[in-house]
Amino acid sequence: MPRMRDLTPQQIVDELDRYVIGQHDAKRAVAVAIRNRWRRRALPDDMAKEVAPKNIVMAGPTGVGKTEIARRLAKLVDAPFIKVEASKFTEVGYHGRDVESMVRDLVDRAVTLVRVEQSERVKEKAKDAVDDRLLALLLPDQRRDQAGMYTATGESGEARQRLTESLRKKLNDGELEDKTVELTVRKRPPTKVMFANMGLEQMDPDMADMFEKLVPEKNVTRRVTIAEARRIITEEETEKLLDPDAIAAEAVDRASNDGIIFLDEIDKIATPGSGDKGGGKSGGGPDVSRQGVQRDLLPIVEGSAVTTRYGVVHTDHILFVAAGAFHVASPGDLMPELQGRFPIRVELQALTKDDFKRILTEPKNALTTQQQMLLGVEGLTVEFEDGAIDAIAELAARANQSLENIGARRLMTIIEKVFEQVNFDAPQRVAASDTTLHVTADYVREQVAGIVDDPDLSHFVL
Repeated sequence: MPRMRDLTPQQIVDELDRYVIGQHDAKRAVAVAIRNRWRRRALPDDMAKEVAPKNIVMAGPTGVGKTEIARRLAKLVDAPFIKVEASKFTEVGYHGRDVESMVRDLVDRAVTLVRVEQSERVKEKAKDAVDDRLLALLLPDQRRDQAGMYTATGESGEARQRLTESLRKKLNDGELEDKTVELTVRKRPPTKVMFANMGLEQMDPDMADMFEKLVPEKNVTRRVTIAEARRIITEEETEKLLDPDAIAAEAVDRASNDGIIFLDEIDKIATPGSGDKGGGKSGGGPDVSRQGVQRDLLPIVEGSAVTTRYGVVHTDHILFVAAGAFHVASPGDLMPELQGRFPIRVELQALTKDDFKRILTEPKNALTTQQQMLLGVEGLTVEFEDGAIDAIAELAARANQSLENIGARRLMTIIEKVFEQVNFDAPQRVAASDTTLHVTADYVREQVAGIVDDPDLSHFVL
C-alpha cells in the first residue's frame, strides 16, 4: 500500500476506479483534497496553520457511490474515518445532542488504527515471551531455572535442555497447536455497555475514565488449544510493549491532521428556501431543529478545540465531506456560514444501464465475482454469459425507473433474486455431480422479470 505522500491525484483516482464506477468529478475533488493535505504538511508551520482544508459537498441520488468514495479514500491513505448521519441530530431524543461526539468517535478510530500499527511493529519482540508462557502452560508442574530451562527437581542440566528445546521446536513447527491447556485470562466487563443508559460517551473524558477504572478485572480460567492460547498471550504480551501515551499522542495528531468525517444526509438539515437564497424567517418546528443542528456543526467545521479522553483535538484541519440527495433542498439552502466552509461542490450522476454493466464486471469486488466465490466454496462453478450481465443491468435499471431510484444497491437485490434458489440448492447440486451453473439472459429473466413487471409485487420484493 503506497504512503499518502507517494500518491498523486491521478493515482488516487486510479485506485478509486477499482471500486467505484464513474463519478470522475467527485473522485478528482477528493484526490486533490488529499494531495493538498500532503502539500500543507510540507509548508512552514506558520503558513500551514493558515491553510484550511477544502471541504466537499457531494450532491447526488442514493446508491451512486458517495459514501463508498469517501470510505475507500480513507482506507487508501490510512486515515481515521467515521460516517455520521447529520439527520440523526434532528430526531426526537437527539435534540441538543453533543455534536462533538463525532470528533471523539474519530479519535477512537485513530487510536484503534495507531494501536494496530504499533502492535505489528512490536509483535516480533513479543514472540519470545509468548513462547516462554506457552512452555510454562505445557509444563505446569515444573519450574524454570536461571538458564531459562523447565525442569523437575533432580533432572540433569542436559535433560533440562533437551526437554525445553524439544518442546520449543514443536511449538515453532506447529505440532502442538491442537493440544489443550489451561489458561488464566484477565477480563474487564465492557464498560460502555454497563453505562450505556448513562451516556458514557457523552461524559467528560476524565469522568468516563474514572468509571472504567472502577470496574475491576476478573481472572477467568479456560481450557483452550495452544493455537488459541498463542493468540490470547500474543495480545497480552504485545499490550505490555505498547506505550499508551505515545499511541494517544499520535492518534490525536492523526485525527487532527488526517481525519475524515463523512456527514451523510446533510440535505436533511437544510431548510428549503433559506441559505443564500434569502428565504426569510423560519416558522418553527422542523426548520428550527435543522437550523439548530447547522449552528452546532458550524464551530466544529470552522475549527474548534474538542476535549477527548486522549487529549485536545483541534478540528481546523479535519477534512469534512458532506453528502446528500438534495431532492427537495439544495446546497444553497444551508446556512451561508456553513456553506462557506464547504467550498467544493460536486454533483454525482444517476447510474445508467451501462454503468450497471460496468459495476457488475469491472470492480475488484464486483457482485458477480462475490457470488462466484461464495458458491465456489460449495464446489459449484458459476459462469456468466454476456447476455446475463446485460439482463441483470437492464432489470436493475427498469426497477429503479418504476420504483424509487436507489442506484447500485438495486443490483444487490436483483443478484440475490437470481441466485436465491441456487444458493439454497447448491450442496445438493454438487452432491449430485451438477457442479457448473451457466447463467444466461433467459435464466436471469426467468428468476426476476416476473417480479419487475408486477408493480405490486416489485414494491415488496425489489
